Amino acid sequence: MIRAYKFLLRPTVGQQVALGEMLRDHCSLYNGALQERRDAWRHVSKTSLTYGRQSAQLRDLRAFDPERQGRWSFSSQQATLRRPDKAFAAFFRRVKSGDTPGYPRFRGVNWFDTVDFPKDGDGCRWDSTPHDPATRVRFQGVGHVKVHQHRPVAGKVKTLSVKREGKRWYVVLTAEQDKPEPLPATGAVVGIDLGLASFLITSDGEHVPNPRHGRTAAAKLEAAQQALSRFPRHKAKNRTANHRRAVEKVAKLHGKVRRQRLDHAHKTALDLVRAHDVIAHEDLTIRNMVRAPAPKPAPGTPGGFLPNGAAAKAGLNKSIHDAGWGVSLTILYAKAESAGREVIAVDPRNTSRTCPACGHVSAENRPTQEKFHRAACGHTAHADTVGAINVLRAGLIRREAPPAQREAPSSMRGRSHGYPAP
Repeated sequence: MIRAYKFLLRPTVGQQVALGEMLRDHCSLYNGALQERRDAWRHVSKTSLTYGRQSAQLRDLRAFDPERQGRWSFSSQQATLRRPDKAFAAFFRRVKSGDTPGYPRFRGVNWFDTVDFPKDGDGCRWDSTPHDPATRVRFQGVGHVKVHQHRPVAGKVKTLSVKREGKRWYVVLTAEQDKPEPLPATGAVVGIDLGLASFLITSDGEHVPNPRHGRTAAAKLEAAQQALSRFPRHKAKNRTANHRRAVEKVAKLHGKVRRQRLDHAHKTALDLVRAHDVIAHEDLTIRNMVRAPAPKPAPGTPGGFLPNGAAAKAGLNKSIHDAGWGVSLTILYAKAESAGREVIAVDPRNTSRTCPACGHVSAENRPTQEKFHRAACGHTAHADTVGAINVLRAGLIRREAPPAQREAPSSMRGRSHGYPAP
């Protein structure tokens, strides 16, 4: 199996400058490849360039510009040229499927923050100074950069990436490992119901609080974004020192919220995986849940619209994004795979409206957001606990179904489970 690791880099001042120049030159290479593809298609010949044709020009490009493009790893530049190729492949796939296509766009120097190295030892080297107690990683054109390695790396390192987040630099590496030993069996099974009042509720009645990191930082973010909005829009190279500091402050606050959400997701998933052999959850399509309501034109009023609840829906969408359900489920699947646990996604329809005692399904069984009450049989419980119990039952039924009927859940299809651990 492949596992990803993410470590903080501690470059010197000179190495920070070199890393920034590497990102700048790779960004220029990406934009140049994108422009070449656009120009070729706009020509009367309607030429469609491929990665192979653009990669064949790299040698001449490096010889023409040795001070910039010639400094960096040939393999990393090939990886950068694959990115517009993948972007156009995704664009045409969305066009054919009828989705909103989204034509590939140029990247500003501040929006290009990652350089990939496809193979350890080709333009990069993990643990490049094994005789030194401190771990270092070497990048061609940059040198040996010190790494804050907070955990050991198991297996053979395959690929490396250098990434910039605000003022920090990180190295992300993937390692090929043997299948890990599963955790000892506990014999416990659980169903979880994701929510907003509580982050999740288990079928055992346990409520995991929702930390609401975004809401906690909302006041500071609002003040920082208002301060940033007072500056006129300029390119990064034309910004004043105060403007740059305002940009960095907003980015720093957003980065902190993101890290807090990831930390909470990792800890919650780890607790579930350690304590249970089987975990069932709702197969949520979050993209549809946060979709804005369609406008309602007012009849007889040209250009007018009726209220459609967009303001209330926007608040709900913000809370869903703040909870971070999607990334939490991705991390849960990754940890369960490493621990030899089983995660099952079930259809979420009517899970909180079905009485676990008698099986009756009705919207009247849930008189309030939190209360579940079935008048006929007298069963009363917290609505989210009832939902988690029904999720667990549906998950155990699906677990016993034939393998052909147990396809991957829609919310997890296409996702990578090699999520970097904190």
